[in-house]
Amino acid sequence: MQRLFNKRIILGIGGGIAAYKSADLVRRLKDHGADVRVVMTRGAREFITPLTLQALSGHPVHLDLLDTAAEAAMGHIELARWADLVMIAPATAELIARLALGNANDLLTTLVLATDAPLAIAPAMNQAMWRDQATQDNIQALQKRGYSILGPAAGSQACGDLGFGRMLEADELAHAAADNFQRLTLTGKHVLVTAGPTQEAIDPVRYITNHSSGKMGFSIAQAAVEAGARVTLVTGPVQQTTPDRVERINVTSAQEMLIACEAAMPCDILIAAAAVADFRPEIYTEHKLKKDTDTDDGLILRLIRNPDILATLAKRSDRPFCVGFAAETQNILHYAAGKLKSKNLDLIVANDVANTAIGFNSDENAISVIDRQHKQTHFAQTSKSKIAQQLIEFISKKL
Repeated sequence: MQRLFNKRIILGIGGGIAAYKSADLVRRLKDHGADVRVVMTRGAREFITPLTLQALSGHPVHLDLLDTAAEAAMGHIELARWADLVMIAPATAELIARLALGNANDLLTTLVLATDAPLAIAPAMNQAMWRDQATQDNIQALQKRGYSILGPAAGSQACGDLGFGRMLEADELAHAAADNFQRLTLTGKHVLVTAGPTQEAIDPVRYITNHSSGKMGFSIAQAAVEAGARVTLVTGPVQQTTPDRVERINVTSAQEMLIACEAAMPCDILIAAAAVADFRPEIYTEHKLKKDTDTDDGLILRLIRNPDILATLAKRSDRPFCVGFAAETQNILHYAAGKLKSKNLDLIVANDVANTAIGFNSDENAISVIDRQHKQTHFAQTSKSKIAQQLIEFISKKL
């Protein structure tokens, strides 16, 4: 069931007695890593309370189309775009009829029309209603439009009848939801990525840093999400936009980055793309340092070593698969191979930052990857986003 990991599912709940099963369905979907938002019809609220679904999903329940407070937070169009899957369970005969007609007279039916996500319904009704030709015609119309029809099952019903019309159980529906998603190369993995520079303060207005833009690290985070992973991105000060579905943690110094990474552990894969400052000022001055106008003496700073984040995390008992970066200006492969061994890494990515076409702040890159067996794999110059995709695919084959 790792295919549900990090997936966004809207669960629509119709007004039938089977709505009580929807609470269990929310829990099952959440247990398998899905992010669930609930939309309830007015009828559904007669059978189960929104508060119950809010507690189980961890999100406010969406109720009314013309709710100004809800529209200000996540409007129905934004909600429709958010979803990877819209599942309606239970789908009553009346709701199925409205869906077949293309009605948009409440929040749920409007959302269905507005979304590009796959649609699935779990019918639940009296066996005679299910057998009725009008219901069967509506079901066939929805199937022609690409809806997945999940069930119904046969058995005893609340009214005492026997036959088809029971909503499938929560476990069955959760597995059906997973069937909408293919297993990707990093499905179910937690990937921790570091990106950007660090800033090491000298005084309140000055610091030591480097030219890293964070573009490579952010591209890697995006590629990891696209490969199905849950991604935590620890980044120094940059102006990059956070990729969708990535948990971003902002830090400033190397010490803060180490603390944030340790807090994000355990993870399955660590990709340390950040350009961490090797040194920091030994003494931080609380007030701005003033120059002495009476002399020509310069300012002397004593620098001390920062913690080696990658080497520290690679020594942990719950050590992840560790990928480091070696941004060099000369003897690139030689220095990279040395870091691979000294830091106990699984892979090292070497790139030439002296080349302005592929160095800091550039939109393109070209890299060489060295593994523990000293095998070198070269990736030709292309956009950083494509390099990131190639690198993630390469890493997935090494796990």
